[in-house]
Amino acid sequence: MYINCHSYYSLRYGVLSVSQLLELAKLNGVNEMALTDINSTSACLEFIKEAPMYGIRPIVGADVRNVNDRCYVSLAKNNGGFLELNQFLTKHLHTGTKFPEVPPSFQNVISIIPFEKVLEYEMESFAPDWYIGISVAELNKLKFSRLKEFRNKLVLLQPVTFCKQTHMNIHRLLRCVDHNIVLSKLPESEQGSKKDRMYPISELYELFEGFEGILDNTKRVMGQCSVRFNFDEERENQNQTTYLDSSGEDFDLLLALVNERKHTRYKVLTKQITDRIKRELDAIQQMDFVSYFLINYDILQYAIKNDYPYIGRGSGANSVVAYILGITNVDPIELDLYFERFINSYRSSPPDFDIDFSWKDRDDVTRYIFERFPYTALMGTYVTFQYRAVVRELGKVFGLPKAEIDDFLKGNNLHSKNDHYFKLVAKYGQLIHGFPNYLSVHSGGIVITKQPVQAYCATFMPPKGFQTLQIDMHIAEKVGIFKFDILAQRGLSKIKDAIELVRTNQPNAKLKDLNDTDFFKNDPAINNLLKTGDCMGVFYVESPAMRTLMTRLQTQGYLGLVAASSIIRPGVTNGGMKNAYIERHRFPEKRTEAHPVLLAIMADTYGVMVYQEDVLKVAHYFAGLSLAEADVLRRGMSGKGRSKEQFDALEKKFYENCKDKGYEPKVIVEVWDQIKAFAGYAFAKGHSASYAVESYQSLYLKKYFPLEFMTSVLNNGGGFYNYDTYINEILRCGGMVENPCINHSDHGNTIKGKTVYLGFGIVKNLEHRCIQRILNERQLYGDFKDFNDFLERCRIGLEQLMLLIRINAFRLFEPNKQRLMWNAHMDENSIRSKSPQPQLFKPKRINYNLPVLKGDSIIDAYDNLELMGFTLQNNFSLIRPGKYPITLEKDFKHNVGKRITIVGKLVTSKTTKTSKGDHMAFSTFLDLEGICFDSVQFPKIRAKYALKGIGIYWIKGMVTEDLGYYAITTEELYRVPVIPDPRYSEEQKTQKNI
Repeated sequence: MYINCHSYYSLRYGVLSVSQLLELAKLNGVNEMALTDINSTSACLEFIKEAPMYGIRPIVGADVRNVNDRCYVSLAKNNGGFLELNQFLTKHLHTGTKFPEVPPSFQNVISIIPFEKVLEYEMESFAPDWYIGISVAELNKLKFSRLKEFRNKLVLLQPVTFCKQTHMNIHRLLRCVDHNIVLSKLPESEQGSKKDRMYPISELYELFEGFEGILDNTKRVMGQCSVRFNFDEERENQNQTTYLDSSGEDFDLLLALVNERKHTRYKVLTKQITDRIKRELDAIQQMDFVSYFLINYDILQYAIKNDYPYIGRGSGANSVVAYILGITNVDPIELDLYFERFINSYRSSPPDFDIDFSWKDRDDVTRYIFERFPYTALMGTYVTFQYRAVVRELGKVFGLPKAEIDDFLKGNNLHSKNDHYFKLVAKYGQLIHGFPNYLSVHSGGIVITKQPVQAYCATFMPPKGFQTLQIDMHIAEKVGIFKFDILAQRGLSKIKDAIELVRTNQPNAKLKDLNDTDFFKNDPAINNLLKTGDCMGVFYVESPAMRTLMTRLQTQGYLGLVAASSIIRPGVTNGGMKNAYIERHRFPEKRTEAHPVLLAIMADTYGVMVYQEDVLKVAHYFAGLSLAEADVLRRGMSGKGRSKEQFDALEKKFYENCKDKGYEPKVIVEVWDQIKAFAGYAFAKGHSASYAVESYQSLYLKKYFPLEFMTSVLNNGGGFYNYDTYINEILRCGGMVENPCINHSDHGNTIKGKTVYLGFGIVKNLEHRCIQRILNERQLYGDFKDFNDFLERCRIGLEQLMLLIRINAFRLFEPNKQRLMWNAHMDENSIRSKSPQPQLFKPKRINYNLPVLKGDSIIDAYDNLELMGFTLQNNFSLIRPGKYPITLEKDFKHNVGKRITIVGKLVTSKTTKTSKGDHMAFSTFLDLEGICFDSVQFPKIRAKYALKGIGIYWIKGMVTEDLGYYAITTEELYRVPVIPDPRYSEEQKTQKNI
């Protein structure tokens, strides 16, 4: 009976979730209803899926509005009508144009025009599928209106948005947040009405006594509407189902590609390999995943053609077929990757292929996909209101001062005149927490469907210009839409840019083929970088945690790196398996501590679960579940289970099978608890292996071309550490780093020989057009000859010129910045014409005789800090004079168990909670030679000696050693004061830091 119901997917307007709306309908005796969110069909699929569970027949449509001016409510008669409606919404959402005041000529959509609008437009005739909507509040007006003559066109249009006063209050607050206004300024026109609620069906008939025909018309209209989709176990594959014209042609192509390329991957085709290929091809064909493989192959052929580096990972990395096609670069035979992790009889969704591209290339690959395949869209996602953000928004709605809102969020008791408002903020903040706030774009998901994407929902157009679904991946997968993951990362662009820099800077250097992974894996010099943790700038392995782990493991090979990439994940650590693996790896005698069955089935990891596949192995070989059942168990534990009942049944079977095998109850519980702690967080082995390949490519460049590699790291935004830390690494590798130079620098950083010139783009407040003018002038007419030559050729403002002088960009012509500043100001005042008219003759420049002006390295350091964010000097030379310890990181191994003092420059610090809930910190510093060392501050020390930002610290503590990894357990820690900027007063100096 209700054909105008709103959920909270009417963003910043509605207040009810889909389940709350259905529960409300059930309580009021409703057995069919329509969900019509404002200019959105986001919730329609969820509504269609959930409604039958409440005994309600679902109808879907949209409440079409221009801002808050309701035009009409449109209902889809069938799936064709749902497509029409979504295409209509999409057209206007993409262009931002107003919706027409009267409905368009739909073929399979019913439109209900509100009573007041019909009167306003003085409508006299109606299309067959147009109706007049009457709300409960408008019934009395109808009695005295000419519109009562249109008996067959009158239907009930009662908005349902609220069911109690609290909902109305939430609605008003959301409207204020949407308009960024205080509550007292919210106009009536931007709000719904308290009357926008649901009445019991019996009450409706009482209210419409004498006008029962309106309710009968409404039933008749609703009876014409039925949009159907299948979900979960009954879902149909909605992805593009064929790559060519038929599934038979697709399989023939896949088979031909495999036969053509298999010899490039395997020089000797053993029976194991040929059997695996056949088994995979049979499964891929049987489960109708052929087109999925071919589409991924097509996308990557475009990348290869354009020299775009990529990494293929995900569960698809367990596939030999994917390896042969070049979708992944990981050999499942070499790594003993389980086929059932990739495809099994329980799986109705395609395997995951997460394809990483360079952040510079991903947009072009996306563009290609949109042009290549007809029905394509980005996957949407909903950003929800989080409590702290809601509190800030509601604080503004109530007009509360920002300082008081900050104090409230810190837990401070205010006891002020605003206490009452903060109680309201807290109450409604909790109620709004979790509401969808706005639509956004999934980080990498792209859908390629077999029919127009608007068959499932409307789309919107984000700034990047690719249409995006109004639904997220969860409901999309339930209806049978499976995304392609086209992701971006900086590690690949570091590799690509480093190669280009090598070719430019060292044209005679011989670069190895980066696809020749066997060379990397077996190079002792590269493996030694892993063993010593010397991996600054290297993808995935540069963090202090990975450096520590690899040192303790003494990682010196591909398989060791694959293991380390998964061991670092929280699941392995939380399950207590990280330390067990390290000990058994370093001390073979400890491997006997493993359960014999676990050791037998996971010999390569010493009986310790390290990879997601290990869940499969344990569940299959230890507990006797089938491999397909074991994969369902793994997916259930990672939050991707098909159903709770199915998962619970497998858990019960796990325990029963283990009991039948005679295992002790204690062992069964321990193994199950490890699986539970582990499965949701661990990497698949193929995923770790894919990352390891990319790490090895970076390690090769870092080992043999360190300066070019580190320059590319800087050009791609760095990584785990700050900019200054990577500059230190360049210096450590024998390079030099110089300030931007007017004749040598580009927009980004460049390298010439062993000198890295920082780019103009790093200088804060230096305008892009100024940089472009300099570069264009230099490219067209050659290098600048002197400062006056620059002034004549590049007309830039004095403010921009002063930035270049302060950053010492003209040091080739005049190393004294103070002289240049005087010249710049005098030139501005005496030479430059204020007239916009061109001059016939160039005025002669006057060279002034200036007194001797002294430079100051401290001033240079502070200018660099202000304009670039770092000093580009040895920060240890900038601390106040004093007697400081000369201890270095290399001295640690000779002082284990002893107290030492050391000075270090803070690089990074991570705070973590102890089991008691206290906070401790792990910090990384650089010693006097620029070598990293680590310290730990336990809770009491951290509370007493807090870190105070980046700077130089004096540290006292005990040297500890753990399997070759050395660190300091801090006992005292103080920040060392710096030499102040001589240009400022004493009061100002105390506020400046290096």
